[in-house]
Amino acid sequence: MRLTFYGGVQQVTGSNYLLEFNNLKILVDCGLFQGSRYAETLNYEHFQYNPKEVDFVLVTHSHADHSGRLPKLYKEGFRGKIFATKPTIDLSIIALEDNLDLIKEEAHRDGHEPLFSSGDLHQVFLLAQGVEYGDEIDLGEGVKAIFYEAGHILGSAIIEINWKDEKSGEKRSIYFSGDLGNYPTPLLKRYNMPNEADYVVVESTYGDRLHENTVNRKEVLRQAIEETVKKGGTVIIPTFAIERTQELIYAINELVEHGHLPQVPVCLDSPLAIKLTKVYKNYESYFNKKVLHDIRSGDDIFYFPGLRMTFNSQESRAINDVRGPKVILAGSGMSLGGRILYHEQRYLPDPNSIILFVGYQVEGSPGRQILDGKKDVKILGQHVKVNCTVRHIEGYSAHADQAMLLDWAGKAKQDGTLKKVFVTHGEYHSSSVLQQKISEKIGVEAVVPGMGESFEL
Repeated sequence: MRLTFYGGVQQVTGSNYLLEFNNLKILVDCGLFQGSRYAETLNYEHFQYNPKEVDFVLVTHSHADHSGRLPKLYKEGFRGKIFATKPTIDLSIIALEDNLDLIKEEAHRDGHEPLFSSGDLHQVFLLAQGVEYGDEIDLGEGVKAIFYEAGHILGSAIIEINWKDEKSGEKRSIYFSGDLGNYPTPLLKRYNMPNEADYVVVESTYGDRLHENTVNRKEVLRQAIEETVKKGGTVIIPTFAIERTQELIYAINELVEHGHLPQVPVCLDSPLAIKLTKVYKNYESYFNKKVLHDIRSGDDIFYFPGLRMTFNSQESRAINDVRGPKVILAGSGMSLGGRILYHEQRYLPDPNSIILFVGYQVEGSPGRQILDGKKDVKILGQHVKVNCTVRHIEGYSAHADQAMLLDWAGKAKQDGTLKKVFVTHGEYHSSSVLQQKISEKIGVEAVVPGMGESFEL
Protein backbone atom coordinates (compact mmCIF):
# COMPACT_ATOMS: atom_id res chain seq x y z
CA MET A 1 0.00 0.00 0.00
CA ARG A 2 1.36 3.41 -0.98
CA LEU A 3 0.14 6.67 0.56
CA THR A 4 0.74 10.02 -1.17
CA PHE A 5 -0.18 13.45 0.19
CA TYR A 6 -1.55 15.85 -2.41
CA GLY A 7 -3.00 18.48 -0.07
CA GLY A 8 -3.75 19.31 3.55
CA VAL A 9 -0.07 19.14 4.53
CA GLN A 10 1.78 22.01 6.23
CA GLN A 11 -1.45 23.95 5.77
CA VAL A 12 -5.00 23.63 7.04
CA THR A 13 -6.88 23.34 3.74
CA GLY A 14 -6.94 21.23 0.58
CA SER A 15 -7.07 17.75 2.18
CA ASN A 16 -6.35 15.16 -0.52
CA TYR A 17 -4.68 11.80 0.11
CA LEU A 18 -4.18 8.97 -2.38
CA LEU A 19 -3.85 5.29 -1.47
CA GLU A 20 -2.63 2.83 -4.12
CA PHE A 21 -2.84 -0.94 -3.68
CA ASN A 22 -2.07 -3.06 -6.76
CA ASN A 23 -4.44 -1.58 -9.37
CA LEU A 24 -6.73 0.04 -6.82
CA LYS A 25 -6.68 3.83 -6.32
CA ILE A 26 -8.53 5.35 -3.36
CA LEU A 27 -8.75 9.03 -2.47
CA VAL A 28 -9.50 10.23 1.02
CA ASP A 29 -11.02 13.74 0.72
CA CYS A 30 -10.75 16.17 -2.17
CA GLY A 31 -10.86 19.62 -0.63
CA LEU A 32 -10.38 23.22 -1.67
CA PHE A 33 -7.24 25.17 -0.87
CA GLN A 34 -8.39 28.32 0.92
CA GLY A 35 -6.74 31.38 2.42
CA SER A 36 -7.10 35.00 1.37
CA ARG A 37 -9.68 33.84 -1.19
CA TYR A 38 -12.49 31.29 -1.15
CA ALA A 39 -10.83 29.27 -3.93
CA GLU A 40 -7.08 29.83 -4.12
CA THR A 41 -5.34 29.71 -7.52
CA LEU A 42 -3.71 26.41 -6.48
CA ASN A 43 -7.12 24.77 -6.99
CA TYR A 44 -6.95 25.52 -10.70
CA GLU A 45 -3.85 23.42 -11.23
CA HIS A 46 -4.36 19.92 -12.62
CA PHE A 47 -4.47 17.06 -10.13
CA GLN A 48 -1.10 15.35 -9.78
CA TYR A 49 -2.76 12.01 -10.53
CA ASN A 50 -5.19 10.98 -13.24
CA PRO A 51 -8.79 11.40 -11.95
CA LYS A 52 -9.94 8.85 -14.55
CA GLU A 53 -7.92 6.17 -12.73
CA VAL A 54 -9.39 6.84 -9.27
CA ASP A 55 -11.75 4.05 -8.20
CA PHE A 56 -13.14 5.47 -4.96
CA VAL A 57 -13.29 8.70 -2.99
CA LEU A 58 -13.97 8.46 0.75
CA VAL A 59 -15.08 11.81 2.20
CA THR A 60 -14.59 12.53 5.90
CA HIS A 61 -17.04 15.45 6.04
CA SER A 62 -18.76 18.23 4.14
CA HIS A 63 -16.50 21.24 4.83
CA ALA A 64 -15.21 22.70 1.57
CA ASP A 65 -11.55 22.10 2.48
CA HIS A 66 -12.37 18.37 2.46
CA SER A 67 -15.02 18.09 -0.28
CA GLY A 68 -14.85 21.26 -2.37
CA ARG A 69 -12.85 19.91 -5.33
CA LEU A 70 -15.06 16.87 -5.92
CA PRO A 71 -16.85 18.60 -8.85
CA LYS A 72 -13.46 19.48 -10.36
CA LEU A 73 -12.43 15.83 -10.00
CA TYR A 74 -15.53 14.89 -12.01
CA LYS A 75 -14.81 17.63 -14.54
CA GLU A 76 -11.36 16.09 -15.14
CA GLY A 77 -12.66 12.56 -15.67
CA PHE A 78 -13.47 10.84 -12.36
CA ARG A 79 -16.31 8.31 -12.75
CA GLY A 80 -15.73 6.03 -9.77
CA LYS A 81 -17.78 5.84 -6.58
CA ILE A 82 -17.92 8.22 -3.62
CA PHE A 83 -18.63 7.01 -0.10
CA ALA A 84 -19.66 9.39 2.70
CA THR A 85 -22.23 9.49 5.46
CA LYS A 86 -25.73 10.54 4.39
CA PRO A 87 -25.59 13.89 6.23
CA THR A 88 -22.22 14.63 4.57
CA ILE A 89 -23.73 14.11 1.12
CA ASP A 90 -26.79 16.27 1.86
CA LEU A 91 -24.77 19.07 3.46
CA SER A 92 -22.09 19.02 0.72
CA ILE A 93 -24.56 19.42 -2.13
CA ILE A 94 -26.30 22.41 -0.52
CA ALA A 95 -23.07 24.08 0.64
CA LEU A 96 -21.23 23.68 -2.67
CA GLU A 97 -24.23 24.97 -4.64
CA ASP A 98 -24.14 28.10 -2.50
CA ASN A 99 -20.36 28.46 -2.62
CA LEU A 100 -20.27 28.09 -6.40
CA ASP A 101 -21.47 31.71 -6.59
CA LEU A 102 -18.33 32.82 -4.72
CA ILE A 103 -16.15 30.74 -7.02
CA LYS A 104 -17.80 32.27 -10.09
CA GLU A 105 -17.36 35.80 -8.71
CA GLU A 106 -13.65 35.24 -8.08
CA ALA A 107 -13.16 33.64 -11.50
CA HIS A 108 -14.96 36.50 -13.27
CA ARG A 109 -12.86 39.06 -11.39
CA ASP A 110 -9.66 37.22 -12.35
CA GLY A 111 -10.70 36.73 -15.97
CA HIS A 112 -10.90 32.92 -16.24
CA GLU A 113 -13.45 30.10 -16.18
CA PRO A 114 -14.84 28.94 -12.79
CA LEU A 115 -13.26 25.92 -11.13
CA PHE A 116 -16.28 23.79 -12.04
CA SER A 117 -19.85 24.17 -13.26
CA SER A 118 -23.21 23.50 -11.64
CA GLY A 119 -23.46 20.46 -13.92
CA ASP A 120 -20.18 19.05 -12.60
CA LEU A 121 -21.43 19.52 -9.05
CA HIS A 122 -24.69 17.69 -9.57
CA GLN A 123 -23.16 14.91 -11.67
CA VAL A 124 -20.43 14.07 -9.17
CA PHE A 125 -22.92 13.55 -6.35
CA LEU A 126 -24.86 11.09 -8.48
CA LEU A 127 -21.80 8.88 -7.89
CA ALA A 128 -22.17 9.19 -4.09
CA GLN A 129 -23.46 6.46 -1.80
CA GLY A 130 -24.42 7.13 1.81
CA VAL A 131 -23.00 4.91 4.55
CA GLU A 132 -23.70 4.45 8.25
CA TYR A 133 -21.12 4.54 11.01
CA GLY A 134 -19.68 1.06 11.52
CA ASP A 135 -20.57 -0.25 8.06
CA GLU A 136 -17.79 -2.24 6.39
CA ILE A 137 -17.34 -1.28 2.73
CA ASP A 138 -15.65 -3.73 0.36
CA LEU A 139 -13.42 -1.79 -2.06
CA GLY A 140 -12.03 -4.88 -3.78
CA GLU A 141 -8.54 -6.47 -3.72
CA GLY A 142 -9.23 -7.38 -0.07
CA VAL A 143 -9.33 -3.69 0.93
CA LYS A 144 -12.13 -2.58 3.26
CA ALA A 145 -13.19 0.79 4.69
CA ILE A 146 -15.14 1.63 7.85
CA PHE A 147 -16.53 5.03 8.89
CA TYR A 148 -16.63 6.06 12.58
CA GLU A 149 -17.92 9.11 14.42
CA ALA A 150 -15.54 12.08 14.44
CA GLY A 151 -17.70 14.52 16.47
CA HIS A 152 -16.62 17.51 14.33
CA ILE A 153 -19.76 18.41 12.39
CA LEU A 154 -22.94 16.53 11.51
CA GLY A 155 -21.98 13.33 9.67
CA SER A 156 -18.23 13.83 10.06
CA ALA A 157 -16.20 10.63 10.05
CA ILE A 158 -12.93 9.00 10.98
CA ILE A 159 -12.10 6.49 8.24
CA GLU A 160 -10.33 3.18 8.76
CA ILE A 161 -8.91 1.40 5.72
CA ASN A 162 -7.59 -2.12 6.18
CA TRP A 163 -5.96 -4.68 3.88
CA LYS A 164 -3.85 -7.83 3.92
CA ASP A 165 -0.11 -7.35 3.63
CA GLU A 166 0.99 -9.22 0.52
CA LYS A 167 4.26 -10.44 2.05
CA SER A 168 3.21 -11.48 5.54
CA GLY A 169 -0.50 -12.04 4.95
CA GLU A 170 -1.21 -10.07 8.12
CA LYS A 171 -3.97 -7.49 8.40
CA ARG A 172 -2.81 -3.88 8.20
CA SER A 173 -4.82 -0.74 8.87
CA ILE A 174 -4.59 3.02 8.61
CA TYR A 175 -6.89 5.54 10.28
CA PHE A 176 -7.62 8.99 8.85
CA SER A 177 -8.82 11.30 11.61
CA GLY A 178 -10.49 13.77 9.27
CA ASP A 179 -11.25 16.66 11.61
CA LEU A 180 -11.69 15.53 15.22
CA GLY A 181 -14.32 17.29 17.31
CA ASN A 182 -13.68 19.39 20.40
CA TYR A 183 -15.30 17.09 22.95
CA PRO A 184 -17.70 17.61 24.65
CA THR A 185 -19.50 19.22 21.73
CA PRO A 186 -22.88 20.93 22.21
CA LEU A 187 -24.74 18.78 19.68
CA LEU A 188 -22.81 15.63 18.73
CA LYS A 189 -21.47 12.47 20.32
CA ARG A 190 -17.84 11.78 21.19
CA TYR A 191 -15.41 10.75 18.48
CA ASN A 192 -14.30 7.11 18.21
CA MET A 193 -10.78 5.98 19.08
CA PRO A 194 -8.53 4.03 16.68
CA ASN A 195 -8.39 0.30 17.31
CA GLU A 196 -5.21 -1.66 16.49
CA ALA A 197 -4.00 0.86 13.91
CA ASP A 198 -0.68 0.35 12.14
CA TYR A 199 -0.68 3.89 10.77
CA VAL A 200 -2.53 7.07 11.68
CA VAL A 201 -3.10 10.27 9.71
CA VAL A 202 -4.02 12.89 12.30
CA GLU A 203 -5.08 16.51 11.87
CA SER A 204 -3.18 19.26 13.71
CA THR A 205 -5.27 22.42 13.35
CA TYR A 206 -4.69 23.11 17.05
CA GLY A 207 -1.69 20.83 17.48
CA ASP A 208 0.29 23.57 19.22
CA ARG A 209 -2.22 24.68 21.87
CA LEU A 210 -4.90 23.83 24.40
CA HIS A 211 -8.43 25.23 24.30
CA GLU A 212 -10.05 27.19 27.06
CA ASN A 213 -12.50 25.19 29.16
CA THR A 214 -15.43 24.11 26.98
CA VAL A 215 -17.68 24.10 30.06
CA ASN A 216 -17.40 27.92 30.20
CA ARG A 217 -18.00 28.65 26.51
CA LYS A 218 -21.70 29.43 26.90
CA GLU A 219 -20.98 31.74 29.85
CA VAL A 220 -18.30 33.58 27.85
CA LEU A 221 -20.85 33.99 25.03
CA ARG A 222 -23.46 35.29 27.49
CA GLN A 223 -21.06 37.80 29.00
CA ALA A 224 -19.98 39.11 25.60
CA ILE A 225 -23.59 39.64 24.51
CA GLU A 226 -24.63 41.20 27.85
CA GLU A 227 -21.67 43.61 27.98
CA THR A 228 -22.27 44.77 24.40
CA VAL A 229 -26.01 45.20 24.94
CA LYS A 230 -25.31 47.42 27.97
CA LYS A 231 -23.10 49.66 25.79
CA GLY A 232 -25.80 49.82 23.12
CA GLY A 233 -23.61 48.08 20.57
CA THR A 234 -23.99 45.21 18.14
CA VAL A 235 -22.56 41.70 18.42
CA ILE A 236 -21.39 40.39 15.05
CA ILE A 237 -20.39 36.74 14.78
CA PRO A 238 -18.78 35.45 11.55
CA THR A 239 -20.01 31.91 11.66
CA PHE A 240 -19.62 28.76 9.60
CA ALA A 241 -22.95 27.66 8.15
CA ILE A 242 -22.37 24.04 9.16
CA GLU A 243 -22.30 23.12 12.87
CA ARG A 244 -21.09 26.42 14.40
CA THR A 245 -24.31 28.22 13.50
CA GLN A 246 -26.43 25.40 14.87
CA GLU A 247 -24.34 25.22 18.07
CA LEU A 248 -24.68 28.95 18.68
CA ILE A 249 -28.43 29.00 18.04
CA TYR A 250 -28.80 26.08 20.45
CA ALA A 251 -26.69 27.87 23.09
CA ILE A 252 -28.58 31.18 22.75
CA ASN A 253 -31.85 29.23 22.83
CA GLU A 254 -30.88 27.80 26.23
CA LEU A 255 -29.77 31.21 27.55
CA VAL A 256 -33.04 32.85 26.44
CA GLU A 257 -35.25 30.07 27.80
CA HIS A 258 -33.60 30.27 31.22
CA GLY A 259 -33.74 34.07 31.33
CA HIS A 260 -29.96 34.48 31.26
CA LEU A 261 -29.93 36.99 28.40
CA PRO A 262 -31.58 40.41 28.10
CA GLN A 263 -34.24 40.63 25.41
CA VAL A 264 -32.35 41.43 22.24
CA PRO A 265 -33.02 40.66 18.56
CA VAL A 266 -30.88 37.82 17.20
CA CYS A 267 -30.55 37.77 13.41
CA LEU A 268 -29.41 34.70 11.52
CA ASP A 269 -28.40 36.43 8.29
CA SER A 270 -27.30 33.45 6.23
CA PRO A 271 -29.53 31.73 3.65
CA LEU A 272 -27.07 28.84 3.54
CA ALA A 273 -27.11 28.33 7.31
CA ILE A 274 -30.91 28.45 7.30
CA LYS A 275 -31.03 25.71 4.63
CA LEU A 276 -28.45 23.57 6.41
CA THR A 277 -30.24 23.84 9.75
CA LYS A 278 -33.19 22.08 8.08
CA VAL A 279 -30.81 19.22 7.20
CA TYR A 280 -29.81 18.97 10.87
CA LYS A 281 -33.46 18.42 11.78
CA ASN A 282 -33.51 15.36 9.47
CA TYR A 283 -30.69 13.63 11.37
CA GLU A 284 -31.60 13.88 15.04
CA SER A 285 -30.21 10.37 15.69
CA TYR A 286 -26.70 11.85 15.29
CA PHE A 287 -27.20 14.16 18.29
CA ASN A 288 -25.95 13.44 21.80
CA LYS A 289 -28.20 12.35 24.68
CA LYS A 290 -28.72 15.82 26.15
CA VAL A 291 -29.88 17.29 22.84
CA LEU A 292 -32.19 14.33 22.22
CA HIS A 293 -33.65 14.80 25.71
CA ASP A 294 -34.34 18.48 24.97
CA ILE A 295 -36.04 17.61 21.68
CA ARG A 296 -38.18 14.90 23.27
CA SER A 297 -39.17 17.38 25.98
CA GLY A 298 -40.73 19.52 23.28
CA ASP A 299 -37.96 22.09 22.78
CA ASP A 300 -37.41 23.45 19.28
CA ILE A 301 -33.65 23.64 19.78
CA PHE A 302 -33.07 25.83 16.73
CA TYR A 303 -35.68 28.49 17.51
CA PHE A 304 -36.47 30.94 20.32
CA PRO A 305 -38.41 34.21 20.72
CA GLY A 306 -36.47 37.07 19.20
CA LEU A 307 -34.74 34.98 16.52
CA ARG A 308 -35.07 36.42 13.02
CA MET A 309 -34.02 34.37 10.00
CA THR A 310 -33.28 36.68 7.08
CA PHE A 311 -33.35 34.72 3.87
CA ASN A 312 -33.46 37.30 1.08
CA SER A 313 -31.35 40.41 0.57
CA GLN A 314 -34.23 42.77 1.39
CA GLU A 315 -34.66 41.12 4.80
CA SER A 316 -30.90 41.31 5.31
CA ARG A 317 -30.80 45.04 4.61
CA ALA A 318 -33.71 45.54 7.02
CA ILE A 319 -31.42 44.45 9.88
CA ASN A 320 -29.92 47.94 9.66
CA ASP A 321 -33.34 49.34 10.59
CA VAL A 322 -33.42 47.40 13.87
CA ARG A 323 -32.68 50.07 16.44
CA GLY A 324 -30.61 49.45 19.53
CA PRO A 325 -28.45 46.45 20.41
CA LYS A 326 -28.67 43.23 18.41
CA VAL A 327 -26.80 40.03 17.67
CA ILE A 328 -25.97 39.17 14.05
CA LEU A 329 -24.74 35.74 12.93
CA ALA A 330 -23.66 35.63 9.30
CA GLY A 331 -21.28 33.83 6.97
CA SER A 332 -18.71 33.26 5.92
CA GLY A 333 -16.91 32.09 9.03
CA MET A 334 -13.51 33.46 7.95
CA SER A 335 -14.94 36.61 6.31
CA LEU A 336 -13.94 35.38 2.86
CA GLY A 337 -17.34 36.38 1.46
CA GLY A 338 -21.02 36.49 2.28
CA ARG A 339 -23.19 38.93 4.21
CA ILE A 340 -20.84 39.20 7.20
CA LEU A 341 -18.72 41.57 5.10
CA TYR A 342 -21.47 44.20 5.01
CA HIS A 343 -21.96 43.95 8.78
CA GLU A 344 -18.21 44.22 9.32
CA GLN A 345 -18.13 47.37 7.21
CA ARG A 346 -20.85 48.86 9.40
CA TYR A 347 -19.85 47.71 12.88
CA LEU A 348 -16.06 47.17 12.95
CA PRO A 349 -15.52 50.96 13.34
CA ASP A 350 -17.99 51.13 16.28
CA PRO A 351 -16.18 51.08 19.66
CA ASN A 352 -19.42 49.95 21.37
CA SER A 353 -19.72 46.82 19.24
CA ILE A 354 -17.89 43.50 19.31
CA ILE A 355 -16.82 40.92 16.73
CA LEU A 356 -16.84 37.43 18.19
CA PHE A 357 -14.79 34.72 16.47
CA VAL A 358 -15.93 31.20 17.29
CA GLY A 359 -13.88 29.17 14.82
CA TYR A 360 -10.50 28.76 13.19
CA GLN A 361 -9.32 31.66 11.01
CA VAL A 362 -6.96 30.43 8.31
CA GLU A 363 -3.75 32.35 7.67
CA GLY A 364 -4.29 35.15 5.14
CA SER A 365 -8.06 35.39 5.62
CA PRO A 366 -9.69 38.72 6.60
CA GLY A 367 -10.90 37.08 9.80
CA ARG A 368 -7.35 36.12 10.73
CA GLN A 369 -6.17 39.70 10.10
CA ILE A 370 -8.82 41.10 12.45
CA LEU A 371 -8.13 38.43 15.08
CA ASP A 372 -4.37 39.13 14.91
CA GLY A 373 -5.06 42.77 15.82
CA LYS A 374 -4.87 44.56 12.48
CA LYS A 375 -6.54 47.97 12.92
CA ASP A 376 -7.25 48.61 9.25
CA VAL A 377 -8.61 45.84 7.03
CA LYS A 378 -9.85 45.76 3.47
CA ILE A 379 -13.51 44.75 3.23
CA LEU A 380 -15.32 44.74 -0.13
CA GLY A 381 -12.52 46.83 -1.62
CA GLN A 382 -12.66 49.52 1.06
CA HIS A 383 -10.41 50.20 4.05
CA VAL A 384 -12.30 49.70 7.31
CA LYS A 385 -11.08 50.75 10.75
CA VAL A 386 -11.30 48.14 13.50
CA ASN A 387 -12.37 50.07 16.62
CA CYS A 388 -14.73 47.47 18.06
CA THR A 389 -13.80 44.85 20.63
CA VAL A 390 -12.30 41.69 19.11
CA ARG A 391 -12.72 38.42 20.98
CA HIS A 392 -12.18 34.73 20.24
CA ILE A 393 -14.16 32.04 22.07
CA GLU A 394 -11.97 28.97 21.52
CA GLY A 395 -14.41 26.82 23.46
CA TYR A 396 -16.64 26.79 20.39
CA SER A 397 -13.87 25.50 18.18
CA ALA A 398 -14.97 22.38 16.33
CA HIS A 399 -11.40 21.00 16.34
CA ALA A 400 -9.70 18.91 19.02
CA ASP A 401 -6.81 20.59 20.82
CA GLN A 402 -3.31 19.22 21.39
CA ALA A 403 -4.23 17.11 24.42
CA MET A 404 -7.15 15.47 22.60
CA LEU A 405 -5.06 14.79 19.51
CA LEU A 406 -2.33 13.16 21.59
CA ASP A 407 -4.91 11.07 23.41
CA TRP A 408 -6.47 9.95 20.12
CA ALA A 409 -3.17 9.03 18.45
CA GLY A 410 -1.88 7.49 21.67
CA LYS A 411 -4.78 5.03 21.78
CA ALA A 412 -3.39 3.35 18.67
CA LYS A 413 -0.02 2.95 20.41
CA GLN A 414 -1.65 1.36 23.46
CA ASP A 415 -2.85 -1.48 21.24
CA GLY A 416 0.79 -2.16 20.40
CA THR A 417 0.57 -2.05 16.60
CA LEU A 418 1.25 1.60 15.75
CA LYS A 419 4.24 2.07 13.41
CA LYS A 420 4.00 5.68 12.22
CA VAL A 421 1.89 8.82 12.59
CA PHE A 422 1.44 11.31 9.75
CA VAL A 423 0.67 14.81 11.02
CA THR A 424 -1.47 16.80 8.58
CA HIS A 425 -4.08 19.56 8.29
CA GLY A 426 -2.22 22.27 10.23
CA GLU A 427 -0.02 25.26 9.63
CA TYR A 428 3.61 24.19 9.68
CA HIS A 429 4.31 25.34 13.25
CA SER A 430 1.22 23.62 14.62
CA SER A 431 2.01 20.36 12.79
CA SER A 432 5.67 20.42 13.87
CA VAL A 433 4.80 20.96 17.53
CA LEU A 434 2.35 18.05 17.48
CA GLN A 435 4.89 15.87 15.64
CA GLN A 436 7.43 16.50 18.39
CA LYS A 437 4.88 15.86 21.16
CA ILE A 438 3.82 12.56 19.56
CA SER A 439 7.44 11.41 19.33
CA GLU A 440 8.19 12.40 22.93
CA LYS A 441 4.99 11.36 24.71
CA ILE A 442 3.77 8.42 22.62
CA GLY A 443 7.18 7.13 21.59
CA VAL A 444 6.42 6.45 17.95
CA GLU A 445 7.80 7.87 14.72
CA ALA A 446 5.84 10.93 13.58
CA VAL A 447 6.33 12.85 10.34
CA VAL A 448 4.95 16.05 8.80
CA PRO A 449 4.63 15.09 5.12
CA GLY A 450 5.44 17.46 2.27
CA MET A 451 3.22 18.09 -0.73
CA GLY A 452 3.44 15.16 -3.11
CA GLU A 453 5.47 13.02 -0.69
CA SER A 454 4.82 9.25 -0.78
CA PHE A 455 5.23 6.50 1.81
CA GLU A 456 5.12 2.72 1.54
CA LEU A 457 2.91 1.23 4.25
